[in-house]
Amino acid sequence: MSKTFTKADVAKHTDESEGLYIIVDTGVYDITGFLDEHPGGAKILKRMAGKDATKQFWKYHGKNVLDKYGDKLKVGTLAETAKL
Repeated sequence: MSKTFTKADVAKHTDESEGLYIIVDTGVYDITGFLDEHPGGAKILKRMAGKDATKQFWKYHGKNVLDKYGDKLKVGTLAETAKL
């Protein structure tokens, strides 16, 4: 079963001891174990931790990247919020 996160929940995950989480579209991903593998370096991942990285992700990556790594890194989904 997939866990549901709010943006506030994700915002708490900004260091390696708590896990580095990012949001891409409606998925929540733990990128802590991916820091050393990221071709762009760990610095950019750490900078995006706790945030919605959707815009930045799609600017530099294609769907194939999410297809390749998404299942391994995904820890849940973003809770739906009312848009007023």
